[in-house]
Amino acid sequence: MPDTARDPRGWIAPLVCTFVTLPMGLTALFVGGLTPMSCDSCDGTESARFDASFAPAWTVLCVGLVLAVMVLVASWTVPWQVRNTGRRVGLALAAPATTMVTFVAFMALVDWP
Repeated sequence: MPDTARDPRGWIAPLVCTFVTLPMGLTALFVGGLTPMSCDSCDGTESARFDASFAPAWTVLCVGLVLAVMVLVASWTVPWQVRNTGRRVGLALAAPATTMVTFVAFMALVDWP
């Protein structure tokens, strides 16, 4: 098969990673949104420390999830030719990896009470 031929299985990697990435991202966003409730009973310096760490961590979470969606969209938009199979699969696998790394970074940045 020539390199410029259409890849008949080009949709598999983006579809599988879409079904993995979107629930992961929504779960990360849900957990991140519930995180401020962990410091409802905090007072004084503990609350100030938590609030100061949550703001940048929330920014990291949101930016990372947007980046994961952009990588996922890129995996769908790479031309469906045999020569681009590696790029398409690499981008598709990068989307859930980006989501996981983003969530781990968020959890590490928050100064838990």
